[in-house]
Amino acid sequence: MKWGLFNQQVVTIYGVPHYDERKNQTSTIQDEGLYGMPAQILEYINDTWAKIRTHYRYEGYVPLKSLILLDDNKWAEWQKSQSARRVILPSFVDVLACPKVQGICLQTLTRGALVTLIRSHDDGWSTIKLNDETKGYVKTRALGNYQTRPDIEDEEILRKRIVQTALSYLGTPYRWGGKSPLGIDCSGLVSMAYLLNGIVIYRDAKIKEGFPIHPIDAVKKKPADLFYYPGHIAMYIGRDEYIHATSRNGSDGVVINSLNPTAPHYREDLMARMYAVGSFFK
Repeated sequence: MKWGLFNQQVVTIYGVPHYDERKNQTSTIQDEGLYGMPAQILEYINDTWAKIRTHYRYEGYVPLKSLILLDDNKWAEWQKSQSARRVILPSFVDVLACPKVQGICLQTLTRGALVTLIRSHDDGWSTIKLNDETKGYVKTRALGNYQTRPDIEDEEILRKRIVQTALSYLGTPYRWGGKSPLGIDCSGLVSMAYLLNGIVIYRDAKIKEGFPIHPIDAVKKKPADLFYYPGHIAMYIGRDEYIHATSRNGSDGVVINSLNPTAPHYREDLMARMYAVGSFFK
């Protein structure tokens, strides 16, 4: 078993290998991997492509050049350093060569990227380590704890945090298969809102066995619960409103719509197609 880390700002994960945009009118994009996220290598297709499984159990194909490969020792070291792992919180962050705003930019990372914290300083800067062991600097406030499980026992607080994370993507343009502030799709939005709060839900727009979302009665919906439509998903945020990433003309990104038929941002077409409401919570 081999492992690697996504080594580009955003790595496209395809449904088939050997994707050539010059020969295909539509892509086979399934997902995106963000810098520093781990991926298990399931199969080497050839010298340039591999089939991978992400840490949130989604499979696809990526060019090998988009990964930094880890031998057994490096992978064991990566696992042992979980307590030092940090996630990028703002939409974009420049990793600088020195703790000054005039510093040379070593790498630009998006929300959800993973780095290793070396030290936080009293001046508001932190020293971090990139995949290739290069040291760089970011403002400390740009870093959040890397959560592999929710750390809030209070359900209401956790629901609020998930909703606030989803709202942080408001205005992000729509991108098929996207999951970053560069562009995001409907399931990318809700899965990242949960993932950044330590909860792994299924990446696609459906309730899937083996993942922690279960159907509930629509009248019992609360903020952070999910609405399911054929090929689409949204998150309820309260006050009869929901947030979602849509490619509809006039929206083309992450927007808020209403469940209230009298509201100007009501989407009759979606309400007519909703077939399930799902929840992580009991």
